[in-house]
Amino acid sequence: MHRVHAGVVPTGRVLGYALAGTAVVAAVTVPTVLLFGADRVFTGLVLGALLAVAALFALFKRDTVVLTEYAIHRRTPWSVTSIEWDRVVAGRFGLDERSRWSLALDLTEGEELHRELVLLSIPPVSGPVSGAYDLRKREQITEIRNMLRHKRIPVTVLPDIAGALEKYWQIAPPVR
Repeated sequence: MHRVHAGVVPTGRVLGYALAGTAVVAAVTVPTVLLFGADRVFTGLVLGALLAVAALFALFKRDTVVLTEYAIHRRTPWSVTSIEWDRVVAGRFGLDERSRWSLALDLTEGEELHRELVLLSIPPVSGPVSGAYDLRKREQITEIRNMLRHKRIPVTVLPDIAGALEKYWQIAPPVR
């Protein structure tokens, strides 16, 4: 079995990353203007923005959940924690607090405080795959589903979600 990448970056970390990106822009723009004069504001902003995009890309790429054959690895830019598969009680595909569809794993007690691990959060599916985003999310759902099936983790799916996934994205509901 291969590695499956999933995960949802919490809002607090997204805001932190946005602040980091803004700090990069300021840290490049201000010295550029001070060293080369006010005529170089645009140059400093462009260079700062390019570096901020690179920093944000690196932060978001590092902030993920990786499901492997042996464990689930939750990565942030500053740490990696592993969760053994035997801590996973079940999976569920339901609605989150923002009415998005959320695929999460329920975990038993462990060293961390989290008893839930969100693998995916997407807007409700209301039509066929219509772009790269939909195609990637459909692929992720299929990969996660296959990994959970391989690990014999039961997954509960709300009937409305199962119906829409089957009708629009041709993802059959889980079989017990």
